[in-house]
Amino acid sequence: MPDLAQPSLRVLIADDQDLVRSGFRLILERAGLEVVGEAADGVEAVSMTRELRPDVVVMDIRMPRMDGVEATRRIVALPQAPKVLALTTFDLDEYVYGSILAGASGFLLKHVSPDGLVQGVRVVAAGEAMLAPAVIQRLVDRHALQSTEAELPSAVRSLTERETEIARLVARGLPNAEIAARLFLSEATIKSYVSRLLTKLNLRDRVQIAVLAYEVGLVRAGVGDGEVY
Repeated sequence: MPDLAQPSLRVLIADDQDLVRSGFRLILERAGLEVVGEAADGVEAVSMTRELRPDVVVMDIRMPRMDGVEATRRIVALPQAPKVLALTTFDLDEYVYGSILAGASGFLLKHVSPDGLVQGVRVVAAGEAMLAPAVIQRLVDRHALQSTEAELPSAVRSLTERETEIARLVARGLPNAEIAARLFLSEATIKSYVSRLLTKLNLRDRVQIAVLAYEVGLVRAGVGDGEVY
């Protein structure tokens, strides 16, 4: 039964496999989400996003004509861009890192459970990140060089102590409510800090805050309080 307490979200599914698209459609519609269309490749995904204006695009990374990385890059550049939730078969797919840098708000493995798929769509639609910190660290380790303190971008060096603390907690996967409780601040205050971080660092969303935090060494997997996943 659909959860009537949840507002209906408009979802576009982009995958080159008919069976995957139809299976995901069934799962999402049973959960009360509205599937506004299905795209078989990246070109169709971009075109249908312009036309249908979904809230979330569930995007396969590997597709013909235009892959999910390039399609994501074009979609997030659109006015009132939707959130993009990338799909991959392997969590260390070489395209995953590119997809995150292109603007995806997270990714799921294709064998995700029905509940996991629905949760992923709702999480990214709400502006949170659907990406475990341990996965971010592995992606950064594999695809990017760690920076030293001297190499920190000027925007990162300009962060206040509180902003840096919140960036670290975002990178460790904590949602706003948990960050607020930990720092004894209101959730509205944390939302304001996150918005300020996005503006200062010229980033699109929480996932990019997390990736940057690992890249420049503000936080490292398995070190200190907050080790999760």
